[in-house]
Amino acid sequence: MKFFHSIRWRMQLWHGLLLALVLAGFGFTAWRLQWATQLQHLDQELEQRIAVIASTMRLSAPKGPGPLARKGIPPPPRDGIPPPRRDGIPPPRRTELSPDGNTAAQPSPRELALSARDSNLFAGDSDGAFYYAVWSRNGSELFRSAALPPDEARPERVAGARGSRLHGPLRESFHYTPGGECILVGRNIRGELTEIWRFAWLLAGAGAAVFVVGLAGGWWVSARALRPIGDISAAAANISAGDLTQRIHTADTDSELGQLAQVLNDAFARLQSAFDRQVQFTADASHELRTPVSVVLTQTQTALSRERSAAEYRESLAACQRAAQRMRQLIESLLTLARLDSGEAATAGEPCDLERAANEAAELLRPLAEEKGINLELDLKPACCEGKVEQLTQVVSNLISNAICHNRPGGIVQVKVASEPGAVILSVQDTGLGIASEDLPHIFERFYRADKARSNAAGRAGLGLAITKAIVEAHNGTIEVFSVLGEGSTFTVRLPKLSRPLESSAAPK
Repeated sequence: MKFFHSIRWRMQLWHGLLLALVLAGFGFTAWRLQWATQLQHLDQELEQRIAVIASTMRLSAPKGPGPLARKGIPPPPRDGIPPPRRDGIPPPRRTELSPDGNTAAQPSPRELALSARDSNLFAGDSDGAFYYAVWSRNGSELFRSAALPPDEARPERVAGARGSRLHGPLRESFHYTPGGECILVGRNIRGELTEIWRFAWLLAGAGAAVFVVGLAGGWWVSARALRPIGDISAAAANISAGDLTQRIHTADTDSELGQLAQVLNDAFARLQSAFDRQVQFTADASHELRTPVSVVLTQTQTALSRERSAAEYRESLAACQRAAQRMRQLIESLLTLARLDSGEAATAGEPCDLERAANEAAELLRPLAEEKGINLELDLKPACCEGKVEQLTQVVSNLISNAICHNRPGGIVQVKVASEPGAVILSVQDTGLGIASEDLPHIFERFYRADKARSNAAGRAGLGLAITKAIVEAHNGTIEVFSVLGEGSTFTVRLPKLSRPLESSAAPK
C-alpha cells in the first residue's frame, strides 16, 4: 500500500512495535514480580505454621520409658496401635467391632494440642483461614483442622508431594518429619488470585493508555521532525519552475534537518546570485558588443550608400578596424573569465619571480604613462612565487593600466614588489581621483564602472579588475583595495611564497 512507502508511516510502525514490546515486557515483568512477592510472603507464613505444628508434635511425644516400661511391662496401646513385640514381628492392629459384628473403622483422629497463641494462627473463616493435616508414614491421618477442605483429607491427594504447590485456589506446603509423618499446611488464596488478576488488568489498561499516548506523541514528533522535508520539496519544486527567490522556512535550525535546510537555503541563494550575475553578465556583454557592431554596420552602410573617395573609404575601414579590435578585446576577456570560472587556471604553475613580471609589465605600459603625463615609479625586490607567468603578468598590467587611466595629468603611479614571511606582496598606488565608498564593494564585479562616462569614453569594458581578482584567487591569493576619494587608490595583492629557491632557468625571459 501507498503509506508503506512513507517515511513517516514506517517510522510510526517501528515506533509502535517497539513501544508495544517494551510495554508488554515491562507489564509482564511487573506482574510476575508482584505475584512472586505475594507467593513468597504466603510461603513464609505457611513455613511458620509448619514449624509450629512440628514443634508441637515433638513436645507431645514421650521423652523416655515410662514406669511400666522400667518394670518390663509394655505400654498400653495408643490410638488402637499395639506396641511392637520384642521378637521384631509387628503386632496385629487392634480393631473394634460394630454392633452388627463387622469390623469397625478406626476412631477419628484426635486434635493437635496447640497453645492458645498457636491456635490463633489457624483461626478465621473457612475461605481465608489456614488449615493443616498430619499423616503417618503408612498414610493414616493423625491430626487435622476444622478448615481442611474435604478433598485434602484423602491421603492420595498428597502422595509424593514435596515443598509448595498451587492446587486450584489453594496454596499448600508440605513437610516430612524425621519419623516419616507428613505435615500439610495450606490456605485458600482466592482473594489473592482475584487481586493479582485485578493488578494484571490494571497494568494492561495503563499499558494501553501509555501505548496510545506514545503513538500520538510519536506521530506529532515525526510530523514536526519531517516538516522541513515537505518545505524542502515545495521550495525545490518552485525553484525548478523558475522562482529562485523561494527559501525553506524552518524555526529549528539546530536539528539535522534544520541544518540541511540552512545549507540548501545558502545553496539556493548562491544559485540565485550566480543566475542573476549570469543574466547581468549576458546583458552587459550584449551591450558592450552592440556598440562596435553598430559602428561597423553604420560605417559599412555609409560607405555603400554612394560612391566615396579613397580617403573616405579609408576612414570607414579604420573605424571598422577600431570596432573590430574592441570586439576582439572584449571576446578575449570573456574567454579568459570563462577559463577562470571553469578552474582551468587552478592547475599548478611554474616558479616565477614577481619582480621580473612586474618590471616587464611596467616597461610595456611606460609609453602609455608618458603619453598621459603620468610618472611611473618602480620599487621592485625579488619575490619568488608559484603560478602561471603570463597570468601574473596580466594581473600587474591590469592594475598599472587601471592606475594610469584613472589618474590625473601629471600624477604618479607607484609599483612595489616585496617579500614577507610566507607571502609576496604586489602594491600599485596612484594619485588619481579615488573611488567612492559606495563603489568599493563592487569594483571587482564584471562590467562594473565607478566612472561610467569616462570608462565608456576610454573604450574600457569593466572586466579588467574582475579578471585580476579571478586570477589572484586561482593562485590562492588575495587582493584588497584602499581608496580615499580625491586622493587616490592602492591595490594590494598577496600571493603564497615559493617554498623552494627559484632556479635561474625558471625566471621569465
